[in-house]
Amino acid sequence: MTTAAPSVHARELSDAPDWWRQAVVYQVYPRSFADSNGDGLGDIPGITARVPYLAELGVDAIWLSPFYPSALADGGYDVADYRDVDPRLGTLADMDELIAQLHAHGIRVVVDIVPNHTSNDHAWFQEALAAGRGSAARDRYIFREGTGPDGSEPPTDWQSVFGGSAWERVADGQWYFHNFDVSQPDLNWANPEVRADFVKTLRFWSDRGVDGFRIDVAHMLTKDLSEPLPSAAELAAMPQDGNHPLLDRDDVHEVYAEWRAVFNSYDPPRTAVAEAWVHPSRVPLYASIESLGQSFNFDLLEADFDARQFRRIVTDNLSLAAQSGSSTTWVLSNHDVVRHATRYGLPDAERDADGRPTRKHGNEWLLSGGTEPALDAERGARRARAAALFVLGLPGSAYLYQGEELGLHEVADIPDAARQDPTFFRSPGADIGRDGCRVPLPWTASDAAFGFGAGGAHLPQPEWFADYAIDGQDGDPASTLSLYRRALDLRHELQTAEDLEWVDLGRDDVVAFTRPAGWTVVTNFGTEPVALPAGEVLLSSAPVESGALPGEASAWLRTA
Repeated sequence: MTTAAPSVHARELSDAPDWWRQAVVYQVYPRSFADSNGDGLGDIPGITARVPYLAELGVDAIWLSPFYPSALADGGYDVADYRDVDPRLGTLADMDELIAQLHAHGIRVVVDIVPNHTSNDHAWFQEALAAGRGSAARDRYIFREGTGPDGSEPPTDWQSVFGGSAWERVADGQWYFHNFDVSQPDLNWANPEVRADFVKTLRFWSDRGVDGFRIDVAHMLTKDLSEPLPSAAELAAMPQDGNHPLLDRDDVHEVYAEWRAVFNSYDPPRTAVAEAWVHPSRVPLYASIESLGQSFNFDLLEADFDARQFRRIVTDNLSLAAQSGSSTTWVLSNHDVVRHATRYGLPDAERDADGRPTRKHGNEWLLSGGTEPALDAERGARRARAAALFVLGLPGSAYLYQGEELGLHEVADIPDAARQDPTFFRSPGADIGRDGCRVPLPWTASDAAFGFGAGGAHLPQPEWFADYAIDGQDGDPASTLSLYRRALDLRHELQTAEDLEWVDLGRDDVVAFTRPAGWTVVTNFGTEPVALPAGEVLLSSAPVESGALPGEASAWLRTA
């Protein structure tokens, strides 16, 4: 293995154990980032070739979505082998080279761990199918007898997250539980063999130099399936107070305590962040130093571009972080939601009495093929730039999703025949799925597949991607890419203690706060200009004229 010399943009890799607390982490969806061999699928060598781009962008770490062997029934989240690389994406040697290159450029590596379920192609599940009822192999999963006179009905009427029954019958008549796709059988976390194998996986990747782990659906692992099993209606009525049969159980933290001991056995300790869709009062359990250590805050994924919502979300989540002793996380887009540049260009989400969206924001627009309601793409882009500076100015970790630094919009008009997300196939006419945010990146405006790779792209790229290509934005001081690069560079210079103090500028549609050492962030959520406080404007998402920040814009100032 050879390691090229780091670029001029490389930073030295810190050995500080708390490097993650205010890191900027860039999510790479490997199959859609860069294709090195022209087969239409992004791969590990493709990412390695683009490490200088990531270094120039200025990120502290990358989070790799699953790259393991997979049938791609759920974009790689159906894992057939947790300790290998999908041969279509590369080899373990390629992964070692990627880790080495990233570390040489001062960038840490976080990988996805998917512990709730395996692929039905996993050796364990194939063994379970062959072994039959009552076998040790079946006890690694959740098998039950069916109901009805001949057991031909599923054990319960539970529905999977992706639609349809959460139970699938096998050849000998038993049924297995799958919270997600039928190809993703849930593991039995009461089985010591399951627990021991995941500890082995964590050590496998930690020993290869991985710095941390993102834990997929961290709130779903442990379950209480004591008979009689409740109906779907009974299940939905049960409080999620740590004793729910399927979700957010207190005993899941026994698993994570064991994992924490593994993480702490390394120097510096390996980190972890939980994907835990739980009540806010439960978040500190996952973010505590005895458990995973940090938990995603998804509130901004569901927020409108609205001053009151943004300020409430920041206040609430900083309070939760203080309770756990962790730092909070800020996320505007990821591989599961409509890109925020598009969300902000659509009408605000419909909300229930508690202020929660009644459906996925942008779903109707996607179902219409991107025609109804009308998208104001320019306004969405303007708001997205403002939101980016707001988030990057906050204390805590910022998670960026590949392509947001380009201002990419969601791709709505993917032909049905080209779609890949199981949500689309299991929920026809109700949910279009997540393919639109997973379309391969445009690196160049004029090359084949916009520079993604010589052999096309596994999801079709629209012609308008040319306007967002990296080669067109590179060197343009007004581009979104240049804004992100400058913001990340300034963030490293300005970031100090994890504190902020709110500043009242006399308008409800303006949010402003000061960070230690006199760094002030102002975001104008309204449409009328606002006078900025006295100070030097370091960066703004739109031109500042005569000391006034225009509507739907953010600015960073040095005020002390």
